[in-house]
Amino acid sequence: MRLACLLLGLLTAILGFGSDARAQPVRTERIEAELVPMSAWAAPGSTVVVAVRQSIAEGWHTYWRNPGDSGGATTLEWRLPPGVEAGPILWPLPTRQRLMSLVNYGYSGEVFLPVTLSVPASARVGSTLDLSVEALFLVCSDRMCVPEPLTLNLALPVRDGAAPLTRPWGAAIQQAVEAAPRPAAIAARATRDGERLILSATGGALAGEAIRQAWFFPYDGDAIDHAAPQSGQAGPDGVTLTLTPRRAGDAPLSGVLATDRGAWEITAEAGPALPGASGGATLRPWSDDAGEPTNGGGIAVLQALGLALLGGLVLNLMPCVFPVLAMKAAALSAAAHDPRRARRDGLAFVAGVLLTFLLLAGLLLALRAGGAAIGWGFQLQSPAVVAGLSLLMLAVALNLSGVFHMGAGLQALGAGRWSGHHAGGAFLTGALAVVVAAPCTAPFMAAALGAALVMPWPAALAVFLALGLGLGLPYLLVSLSPGLLKRLPRPGPWMERLKQVLALPMYAAAAWLLWVFARQSGQPALILLLAGSLAVAGGLWLSGRLQTRRAQGRRTIGAGVAAVAALALGVGLAGVAASQARPPAVSPSGPLHAQPWSPQAVREAQGSGRPVLVNFTADWCVTCKINERAALSSREVSQALEAANGVYLVADWTRRDDAITRELEARGRSGVPLYLLYPGGGGEPRVLPQLLTEGSVVDALKGARGPPRPTPAARAGR
Repeated sequence: MRLACLLLGLLTAILGFGSDARAQPVRTERIEAELVPMSAWAAPGSTVVVAVRQSIAEGWHTYWRNPGDSGGATTLEWRLPPGVEAGPILWPLPTRQRLMSLVNYGYSGEVFLPVTLSVPASARVGSTLDLSVEALFLVCSDRMCVPEPLTLNLALPVRDGAAPLTRPWGAAIQQAVEAAPRPAAIAARATRDGERLILSATGGALAGEAIRQAWFFPYDGDAIDHAAPQSGQAGPDGVTLTLTPRRAGDAPLSGVLATDRGAWEITAEAGPALPGASGGATLRPWSDDAGEPTNGGGIAVLQALGLALLGGLVLNLMPCVFPVLAMKAAALSAAAHDPRRARRDGLAFVAGVLLTFLLLAGLLLALRAGGAAIGWGFQLQSPAVVAGLSLLMLAVALNLSGVFHMGAGLQALGAGRWSGHHAGGAFLTGALAVVVAAPCTAPFMAAALGAALVMPWPAALAVFLALGLGLGLPYLLVSLSPGLLKRLPRPGPWMERLKQVLALPMYAAAAWLLWVFARQSGQPALILLLAGSLAVAGGLWLSGRLQTRRAQGRRTIGAGVAAVAALALGVGLAGVAASQARPPAVSPSGPLHAQPWSPQAVREAQGSGRPVLVNFTADWCVTCKINERAALSSREVSQALEAANGVYLVADWTRRDDAITRELEARGRSGVPLYLLYPGGGGEPRVLPQLLTEGSVVDALKGARGPPRPTPAARAGR
């Protein structure tokens, strides 16, 4: 009899739960909602979890506790039995929802909003808790928002003992509870740095974790610019994010710090940045899709290595490498009928390329780890480096012209005997190839280098080495192929004439670097550098005279002193020019009526429905200048931009600009060029090819038309 009563009670509980514990969902055209429990029943004196389940129609969304730039958070008003108390919503991590120049935080698809309920110890076993909540959802699409007030009910049985999870929602609710951001023992500071707000967080769950991605979701809608990118760095004990503040003052900053290792609630007090929050790898971008971190463009290490190898191969065809490429061809001809020497020079050339890439990559990664916002080609943002390279190119050109001759150990800079007897010259030719390749970004390079800068340093160095291998591989393969070498002509008087011809692109390279220096530094500094160039040229001419006198057995003391003095004067004047460099005040101009780029300019243009073409460029970027001359300066592109009522913005990276660097990083790039076309109706930009054609730009603009441009008559009537 007792067993029968027990079975009857159990059956009653099961049937009771099945009929009462899960009410029918409430549906509208845009949303379906219901109040569902995590556990099958509530025990007296326990805490239970129920959740407001939302199933949101495609193309619509609801909002997080901070809706962002627009919208409104979901609110819950409870009607509960006596003694039952409801806690706050355990808000799941939201997704970012971009609409034109606005960014909101919310949810789409299916989402659970868990809430804890405290059940009094006086709750009677066998009774039912009648729970009711008035839920107000603001359900929005890209075109409209509709308030949806819904009344949700749930009859939850009261039973003794631990309750199992309900089906089908119990496990999903439990997962939402476990994943919800919570307070943690994390120290955080908010540090003002001009127009930036540096958020540093260390300790607790962050300590010792290899954080790769992070994003800060503020609780206060007016604290930061939600649409601005958030760049950052990992550190041994935490992370650092660079935010764009929206308000003045040093009020505490509260919100959710989301990372690929978890999400936590933090409050950052005003103060200096915390140690241990930076110095590591650059953080990867955070996904806008499902609240899950991305892998920085989906490029795995092996893919990045492959792209870097292809990019290095294509780099041989880029214009900035042409002068050295010609020097390599002449060197191959000189060694064509000496296979042993050809192999030696080929290996030495590749070694010079790889070592120089390794040094540049190590310096780049070290500076970025120290907080510098730099990318590929960073050395050419320094007027001092540009001045030094211009003198180097001038020296190489004079050497090829026969003004003076390098010593045997440096012959392969392209002069003299073309590495006739020593591999050191071939090594230096490889180093020179890397130096002059910096202004060019070949196809495949951008994705590879962008991925490398957010990888751990061993993988990043491997990507740079793969790029160097691609640059030196054609030369190496030819030098190791006796059949190909035999087809090259034998050395002869033609090589001296070839040397003089090859001097012309080196003179052009020196002149181009002088132009870059003038754009970076202004006319007074350019005059000093020109004087220094003349002094260096005079010193090298005296060096050539000195070599001739020595060959004739004549005294050379006076010529030697004069040569050293002239060279020292030239280098000194170049140093003074670089130290006095001041960027000239130039306003963007050109056939497309360019305006300076800024995130605010993009948001304002998109806010008015106009498409935006952004050109990330630099005067030292040869690829950029070719694209501007071949595609962006044509009448057809100008007419297409005007027909689309578009805006053309130029982000000039000629000199270091941290805002441009952060934007490049946010797009997964490490250098220029980069071309973005923002649609007139809002949304994420389209990335145009690195090598532009007039037709590709015109076609892209036709697909991104904004509202018609007002006619003069319409403007006059306003």
